[in-house]
Amino acid sequence: MNPILRNIAIILLVLANAGCDQLTKNVARQNIAYHETINVIGNHLILTKVENSGAFLSTGDSLGDSVKFIVLSLLPLLALFYGIYYLLRNNQLNNLMVLGVCFVIGGGFGNLYDRLLYGSVTDFLHIDFYILKTGIFNLADVSIMIGMIILVIHLYVKRAIQLT
Repeated sequence: MNPILRNIAIILLVLANAGCDQLTKNVARQNIAYHETINVIGNHLILTKVENSGAFLSTGDSLGDSVKFIVLSLLPLLALFYGIYYLLRNNQLNNLMVLGVCFVIGGGFGNLYDRLLYGSVTDFLHIDFYILKTGIFNLADVSIMIGMIILVIHLYVKRAIQLT
C-alpha cells in the first residue's frame, strides 16, 4: 500500500474510533439522567450514565489532583502520541497489528478527550447477562478491548506461523 494512503488510513481509523465514542457519549449526556436506568434488552443491556474521574473501574480516583493529572492525563497523552508516531513511521508493520493499535489509540483518545475537557469520563453502558456482568463502560472502552483482542489474535497467528 502507498505509504501516504496507509498513514491517512491510520489517522482516519483512529479518528473514527474516537469520533464514534464522542458521538455516543454526547447522546448519553443529552438523553440519560445521572444514574437513570434504561433497559435496552431486558435487564441484560442497560444504559445508565455515570462520570468516572479515575481510570478503568475508577482506579486512581482517590489520587491527588497533580498526581492524577500526570498518571491519568499526561502519561497517556504521551503514550498515545508515541503510538501514532510509531504506526506512521513503521511501514513494515503487519496490517492486523496496525488495526489493533489504531483501535487502542482511538479508544484512548476518546477517553482522554473527556478527561481533559470535562475532568472525568462519561460511562453509560452496562451488561448483565448471567455470568457476563460488567461495570459501567463506554465505546472507547469497547474500542480498546477490541484492539487488544486483535493484538492477541495477531500475536497468536504470528507465533503459529513461526512454529510451522
